[in-house]
This record gives sequence, structure tokens and C-alpha cells, in this order.
Amino acid sequence: MSIAAVIATALVVVATLLIVATVIALWRAPDAVTRANLMGPTTGVAAPLLIIAKVVYDAADGITPNSLIRAVLAILGLLIVASVSGFYMGRSLQETARERAEAADA
Repeated sequence: MSIAAVIATALVVVATLLIVATVIALWRAPDAVTRANLMGPTTGVAAPLLIIAKVVYDAADGITPNSLIRAVLAILGLLIVASVSGFYMGRSLQETARERAEAADA
């Protein structure tokens, strides 16, 4: 097993532990807003770690500029989409919670 494969395996294990921790936290979360906020470790750290692990594993055979650029663009796209979608999901969940509270008071 090459050093690149060992590093890639370690990155995948760390990403898997983050995903498992997120799933456990999602099961224990009290409401939808908290659940939406708990997705941060998976979308912000674990998914980019998996992309980096793929690049490190492929680097053993020689890294090409094409694969490096694709990995950087994939990580940037993932982080941008995750942050924008998290913002909109949080706003909609907060509005839904407010409407339910108003309906319960009426």
C-alpha cells in the first residue's frame, strides 16, 4: 500500500466519522432548525475531505492539472451551494415555526 493510499484512507475514515457523528446528532436534535444547522460538518468538512482523498489517491499515479482544477471547483461549488441552501432552508424553517406559533396562539 502506497503512502498516498494510506493518507487517502485516513481522510475517508475521518470523513466517515464526521458523517456518523452528524447522523447521530440529527437523530437527537429537538427541532427542524437545529437539524438543518447540524448538516455543517458533513457538507462543510466531510464531503470536501472525500474529494481531497480522491485527489491524493490519484496523485500516486501522477496528478494532472485537469483533476486538480476539477477538485478545487467541486469543493468550491459544494461549499457555495451548501451555504446558500442552508441559509434559505433556515429562513424557511424559521418562518414555518413562527407561523405555527401564531396559529397556536390564535
